[in-house]
Amino acid sequence: TGGKDRRSGLILTIPLCLEQTSMDELSVTLDYLLSIPSEKCKARGFTVIVDGRKSQWNVVKTVVLMLQNVVPAEVSLVCVVKPDEFWDKKVTHFCFWKEKDRLGFEVILVSANKLTRYIEPCQLTEDFGGTLTYDHMDWLNKRLVFEKFMKESTSLLDELALINNGSDKGNQQEKERSIDLNFLPSVDPETVLQTGHELLSELQQRRFNGSDGGVSWSPMDDELLAQPQVMKLLDSLREQYTRYQEVCRQRSKRTQLEEIQQKVMQVVNWLEGPGSEQLRTQWGIGDSIRASQALQQKHEEIESQHSEWFAVYVELNQQIAALLNAGDEEDLVELKALQQQLSDVCYRQASQLEFRQNLLQAALEFHSVAQDLSQQLDGLLGMLCVDVAPADGASIQQTLKLLEEKLKSVDLGLQGLREKGQSLLDQISNQASWAYGKDVTIENKENVDHIQGVMEDMQLRKQRCEDMVDVRRLKMLQMVQLFKCEEDAAQAVEWLSELLDALLKTHIRLGDDVQETKVLLEKHRKFVDVAQSTYDYGRQLLQATVVLCQSLRCTSRSSGDTLPRLNRVWKQFTVTSEERVHRLETAVAFHSSAEKILQECPEQPEAFNEMEQFDEIEAVGKSLLDRLTVPVVYPDGSEQYFGSPSDMASAAEHIREKMKLVSLKKQQLRQPEDTTPES
Repeated sequence: TGGKDRRSGLILTIPLCLEQTSMDELSVTLDYLLSIPSEKCKARGFTVIVDGRKSQWNVVKTVVLMLQNVVPAEVSLVCVVKPDEFWDKKVTHFCFWKEKDRLGFEVILVSANKLTRYIEPCQLTEDFGGTLTYDHMDWLNKRLVFEKFMKESTSLLDELALINNGSDKGNQQEKERSIDLNFLPSVDPETVLQTGHELLSELQQRRFNGSDGGVSWSPMDDELLAQPQVMKLLDSLREQYTRYQEVCRQRSKRTQLEEIQQKVMQVVNWLEGPGSEQLRTQWGIGDSIRASQALQQKHEEIESQHSEWFAVYVELNQQIAALLNAGDEEDLVELKALQQQLSDVCYRQASQLEFRQNLLQAALEFHSVAQDLSQQLDGLLGMLCVDVAPADGASIQQTLKLLEEKLKSVDLGLQGLREKGQSLLDQISNQASWAYGKDVTIENKENVDHIQGVMEDMQLRKQRCEDMVDVRRLKMLQMVQLFKCEEDAAQAVEWLSELLDALLKTHIRLGDDVQETKVLLEKHRKFVDVAQSTYDYGRQLLQATVVLCQSLRCTSRSSGDTLPRLNRVWKQFTVTSEERVHRLETAVAFHSSAEKILQECPEQPEAFNEMEQFDEIEAVGKSLLDRLTVPVVYPDGSEQYFGSPSDMASAAEHIREKMKLVSLKKQQLRQPEDTTPES
C-alpha cells in the first residue's frame, strides 16, 4: 500500500479470504511485489500484515511459513491480524515466537484495533483503523499501465537500437540487408511516448497534488522506481526515436533514390530500346504527298508514346531537383549523375523526334511542290497540245503572253523544287549522326535517289515543254507575221485603190501650155512610181504570206482574194495611168505645135509653106477633145471617167480656146496668100 513501519520499511499487506487460497499464486504474487522496491528499500526490511480475519488458522500458518521461503531476509516483522473471535487454543498452540530463530522474523498475533501499537495509524489503511488513503483498483490500473509501458518501451528500445545500430554499421552489405528487410518497430513509438508522458504526468500529479490541502502519498513514488524509470525510459526512447527518425529519413531518402533510379532506368531503357527501335524502322520519306502524310501520322503516334515517357522524365527531374536542393552531400554525385544521364537520353531522343518531324515536313513540302509543278507542266503541255486557231494577231499575242507566263511559273516552280530538294538532301545527309551505329546508307540512298529522280524527271519534262514552247512560239510569231503581212497587203490594196481614186478624181488638168503640161507629166510619173512601189510592196507581202502558210502548213484566210484584188486594182491603175500619160503627151504635142505656130512672126511666111501643120494641130486638138469625152475602159469591161463632167468641160475649154487661136492664126496667114495672086 506504500505504508511504512517505524524503521521506514515498507508494509506488505496479505489479505486472506474465506475461499481457498492458492499458495502458488500467492508465491508468484509475492515475488512480483517484492521485485518492485529498490535494493536500498529492501535493505530496510518489510513489515508483513497477514489479515486473517476472514480466513482459517491453518491458512494463516501456511502463509506465515511460506514467507520464510519467499522473503526470509527482507521480512523483519509479521503481524497476523486475528479475528474478533480468536481461534481455538489448540489450533493456535503453535507459537511463532518460539520459531523466531527458525523463521528468521518475528511473528505477532494482534487484533486490528491493536495494530497501531506497532505501526503508525497514518501508515495503515482504513481496513486496519488507519488514515492512509489507498485504492487498490487504481493502483492496479496504474501498475498495469506502468508495466505495459515498461514492457513496450523496453521492447521498443531494443528494436530501435537494433534498427539504429544496423543502419550505423559500416559494412555496406549489412546496411543494404537491413534496408532490404525494411524492419519496422512492433509498436508505434509515438503511441508509446504519448503513453509514457501521460503516465509520468499522472505520477507527478498524484505526488504533488494532495487532497484537502495536504500532500498526497503515492504508492508508486521514487522509492518504487516508477517515476525515475519512466523518465529514464522516456529519455532513452526520445534519443532512440530521434535516431530512428533519422534512419527512417535516410531509409526513405534511399528508397526514394532507388525508386527514382529505377524509374530513370525504365525511362532510359525504353528510350534507348523500343523508342529508338521505332525511330530506326522509320527512315523513309514517302514518294507522294499521301505517303508522306501517312508517315507523319505514324510519327505522331510514336511521339505520343514518347510523350508519356517525357512526362515521367519531367516528374523525375523535379524530384531530383528537390533532392538536390535538400543538400545531402553523399547523394549529390549520384543524383547529378542520374539527372545528367536522364537529360542526355531524353534530349537526344527529343532531338531525334524533332529531326524526324522536320524531315517528314520537308519531304511533304517537297512532294507538294513537285505535285504543283507536275500539274503546271500538265497544264502547259495540254495548252501546247491544242492546235492554235486564233482569229487575229491580238489573240495570238495574248495566247503567247499566257504561254510565257506559264513557262515562267514552271521555271519558278522548278527552282522552288530544287531548293526544297536540296534542303531535304542536306537533312538526309545529317541523318547518320543519330543512327546509333546503324548503317543507313542503303535507306538514305533510296531516299536520295527518289529525290534526285523526281527533280531530274521534272527537269526533263520542263525541258520538253520548253522545246515545245519554242516551236509554238516560232509558229505563233510566224502567224503574227502572217496576219501582219495579210493586213499590210490588204492595206496596200487600199492604198493602191486610193491612188487610183485620186488619179481619176484629181489628176484632170492637162495644162495651159507646154511647160505646165510637162510638169504635170513629170508629177504623174512620180505618182506612178509611188503606185508601183505600193503594188510591189503588196506583192512581196503576199509572197511572204504564201511562204508563211507553207511553213505553217495552213491555208491563209485572206491572201486568196487579196492577190486578185491587188492585180485588179493594179491593172485598173495601169490602164488609167496609161490613159493619163497618153492624154498628157497628146496635150504636150498639141501645146508645143500650137505655141510654135502662134509664136512665129508673120514676116516669115516661109515657115508656113505647108498648111499641113495647121491641119495636124487641129487633128491633134480634136483627138484630145475626143479622148476627154471617152471613159477609161478596164479589162473587166467596166468604165470610169476622169473627174466630173464640169472638170472635163473646163479642160476641153482650154483646148478649144487654143484651137481657136491656131485657127485664127491660120486665117491670118491665108489672107496674104489670097491677096497676092489677085494683085
